[in-house]
Amino acid sequence: MFIKPNQMSCSTTISEQDIAFMQYALDLADLAEAKGEIPVGAVLVDKNQQIIGRGWNQTIQLSDPSAHAEMQAIRQAGQTLGNYRLLDCTLYVTLEPCPMCAGAILHSRIGRLVFGASDYKTGAVGSRYHLFEDYKMNHFLEIQGNVLGKECSQKISDFFKRRREEHKAQKKA
Repeated sequence: MFIKPNQMSCSTTISEQDIAFMQYALDLADLAEAKGEIPVGAVLVDKNQQIIGRGWNQTIQLSDPSAHAEMQAIRQAGQTLGNYRLLDCTLYVTLEPCPMCAGAILHSRIGRLVFGASDYKTGAVGSRYHLFEDYKMNHFLEIQGNVLGKECSQKISDFFKRRREEHKAQKKA
């Protein structure tokens, strides 16, 4: 009989450091929003809790569909460490990663993922897709969701509500 290995560990404890780094990711999401981007922020820390990468959505600004907050943080961390493998690192992101970002997380060998709001449209960590639950993957990581989830979700909701209102106002004009 084949037994599926337990490759995904879900933590239930949220530390003060988790909250502090997620708050910083929310601050980075504000930078994205100030530039007219979807407000998502990400921060990557090493095993010593030192920030090695940070990012915010810049897809519009850079005309790059891959310029998600997570991708920006992962790229910067790789440059900081001089290595594409980000072993023993933790990625904090305000929104559940999409399939593209989940793939980058797997390929970079990040050890832990902490996210705020779930993304029921494109989330790849269980809300829509379950990319980290595939037993054939060659990397396993710890996942903690819903860290400052209300705040993260509210930031996204408020952004899209304003966008819809602006769109309505433009149609009337």
